[in-house]
Amino acid sequence: MTTVQLTGSSVAAPAAPRPPEERRRRLGGVTRAEVGTLLAALGGSLALDWLLYERVLPFSGAQGFLLLWYLLFLGFSYALGVLQWDRLVVRERLVALVAWSSGLLLTSLIIEQLRFIAVRGVHAAQHGNFFTQTMSRTSAVSPITSGGMVHAAVGSVEQLGLATLFAVPLGIAAAVFMSEIGGRGARPVRTLVEAMTALPSIVAGLFVLGVVILTFGLQACGFAASLALTVMMMPIVTRAAEVVIRLVPGTLREASYALGGSQWRTVWNVVLPTARPGLATAVILGMARGVGETSPVLLTAGFTSGFNGNPFAGHQVSLPLYIWNYVRQPYPAMVARGFAAGLTLMVMVLVLFVAARLIGGRRPGDLSGRQRRRLARLEATR
Repeated sequence: MTTVQLTGSSVAAPAAPRPPEERRRRLGGVTRAEVGTLLAALGGSLALDWLLYERVLPFSGAQGFLLLWYLLFLGFSYALGVLQWDRLVVRERLVALVAWSSGLLLTSLIIEQLRFIAVRGVHAAQHGNFFTQTMSRTSAVSPITSGGMVHAAVGSVEQLGLATLFAVPLGIAAAVFMSEIGGRGARPVRTLVEAMTALPSIVAGLFVLGVVILTFGLQACGFAASLALTVMMMPIVTRAAEVVIRLVPGTLREASYALGGSQWRTVWNVVLPTARPGLATAVILGMARGVGETSPVLLTAGFTSGFNGNPFAGHQVSLPLYIWNYVRQPYPAMVARGFAAGLTLMVMVLVLFVAARLIGGRRPGDLSGRQRRRLARLEATR
């Protein structure tokens, strides 16, 4: 309370109101009420599921029990949420719950597949001969310390390398045509690429078998298999590259045209360098698709148990074909070799996807660490 002196008399003036106290709001995260609601929904749905499955309904089986439990859990979560929050908030949280549970389910399935393959194949993969020998001197009843998959690994690398050499220029050229040139021809090209994306791999192998091998007389070899893999990889590269090229800002193209650059110069010197990280991702995703194909290689490359480093002559085996051939046999050592090759193939695909994530993590136009250091050195020398 303060006093103000006015002509010999004092008047009490009200004190200034205090500003409201600031309180931090927590955006996102999980509150105690949400955790309690989820736990209550889990417990209630489990109890009701057990009652229906074991006492009321004539059902049996673990899969049905888990499915009914999940559906009841979603219903309980929605019902308990409506009692506490607005319906719009409850729907949003229910969608988030479905998304998280689906992601956890897929992750658990992938981990289970990795565990299963690793357990079945570690018996063969722990021996060094598996990565250094071929199967030319190994019979079906030979011990696990004999034979390996080096010939299949070399065949996969050579076939994938040739397919990448063929598919990447064609795929990027098609993407540039559809995104930068356009016109009447872009629509049928895009339709053809979309159709090829859903093309079964066996059809690609039959196409190369009928046209290249039976018509032109080329023998089954790694080169023919690489042509079949090219048919599978090219639409993947094209679709991914087109999306990345469309993300390049239009202002960069306009600046190039304003400086007098032609369309060819703009695409070659501006658009493609800007989209380089995304194009690298497109290439690696295409390689990851091609490295695991079996049926095209089976129809076009043949099978051999010996080493063949020449993809243009003679039969050549790949890792997927090696796996398909040995896991079907009734001998435990052969099955172990097939699972060990499957583990090796999964590691190769994992490396490719991690590389795609690291290379393509930047947005179009962002500089890498090496480019920033180079730019800093150039500025320091000025």
